[in-house]
Amino acid sequence: MPHKIKTVTDAELAVMSLLAEKPMHGYQIEQIIEERGMRDWTNIGFSSIYYILEKLRKIDWLESILEHRKGTGPARQIYSLTTTGRNIWKKAVISALSNPHRSNSNFQLGLSNLLHLEKVQIIYALEKYAKKLEQKYQQVSEKLTNQSEGIPWNVSAMFDLSLTQIKAESDWVKAFIKKINPTTL
Repeated sequence: MPHKIKTVTDAELAVMSLLAEKPMHGYQIEQIIEERGMRDWTNIGFSSIYYILEKLRKIDWLESILEHRKGTGPARQIYSLTTTGRNIWKKAVISALSNPHRSNSNFQLGLSNLLHLEKVQIIYALEKYAKKLEQKYQQVSEKLTNQSEGIPWNVSAMFDLSLTQIKAESDWVKAFIKKINPTTL
């Protein structure tokens, strides 16, 4: 019977993707996740990075070497993809790119319950949501602006997609508010 490869979680794929760029230690991974705003589109906490690194190392998708630092500071584990890990990473990336995934949103749950609210409550909530989308757009734009010169084109594409999605959702919310109450906005 053929050996079945386990499914790669989004958090595992995020870590593996960064290691596909270059070998690095856990704190470097955290810094890149923070700089790129990756937590906006994948669920990965700081403490889970080390858990994932160790988990993937144990199943031979990653290998690590101990890097002794010059001067002060403890030695660090530098992680890199193994050949198996790189092959699994590539398959996971191709799967992620070729299969549309719906995001489950509690906003959609809110929409499904509109009939149970008063119009004024609906408009208030949606206008608040629209303002938060505008703030989110600003935050992502600032992160893109603050990126160092020459960010990889794939990272630029992620920012572009995020900004486009936020703008599309913002436009939809504003149009929906007008549909409910043409005198608002």
